[in-house]
Amino acid sequence: MDRTGRTEEAERVERVERTADVVGFLYPGHSAEDEYPRLEAVLGEVAASVRLPLVHTDIGEDAHRVDALLEMGSTARLSAGIGRLREHGAHAVVWACTSASFVFGWDGAHEQVRELSSAAALPASSTSFAFAHAVQALGVERVAVAATYPEDVAEHFRAFLKAAGAEVVSVRGAGIVTAAEVGTWGREEVLALARAGDHPDAQAVLLPDTALHTAAWLPELEAALGKPVLTANQVTVWEGLRLLDRTVSCPALGALFDGRALAEPLLLRE
Repeated sequence: MDRTGRTEEAERVERVERTADVVGFLYPGHSAEDEYPRLEAVLGEVAASVRLPLVHTDIGEDAHRVDALLEMGSTARLSAGIGRLREHGAHAVVWACTSASFVFGWDGAHEQVRELSSAAALPASSTSFAFAHAVQALGVERVAVAATYPEDVAEHFRAFLKAAGAEVVSVRGAGIVTAAEVGTWGREEVLALARAGDHPDAQAVLLPDTALHTAAWLPELEAALGKPVLTANQVTVWEGLRLLDRTVSCPALGALFDGRALAEPLLLRE
């Protein structure tokens, strides 16, 4: 502690706040959280000041089932991690979960984000809105959804995207019940999911599960499908940077980061 009474940790946070763009993520459980240091490292090659600290939330039951997802995304569970994000000097916070945000519906997902922003006293968003904003920023109208979820949960995502103004031409659910299982998938499974979920009328393909590893294969996915591919952890990081008005060009992270996306997508209605 120095003469002003500040601790070494407080000084460290102050230095981070002065020198970096820090987006904090609330991530449910443990499955593909290693995507965030990977994404930070890739972005660091072109934007060394970006920091992406992550705090795990208690998920309760690991199940892609509506009742379990509503509990997973409850205000109490999300708020519990805010103090730890503050210790990292976060300037914005994103709930890094698609299913436990879109299951609340369009209005409910907005309320979830408003409550998170109020509790954190920071700009806030979620992965579901990240997808909606990313689709808009790429200027695409027709999308296909290649989901790991059971079909009934995937249909909730279709409804959410429709409310955001996107036309969903197809939805494919892989029927995986737990995030733990999704987190074990590798390159071949991810490529197969994307190919199976593509549709000839789709201008982009969406893979909406933050439990799924995709960061290492984004250019390969887009080359295989011949169109933009948006994946959950990719769009979540992009959304956090958008909250800070930070645009980063990084083609290694796909079309969303390679300059094709609008710097300022129109705000979606509430």
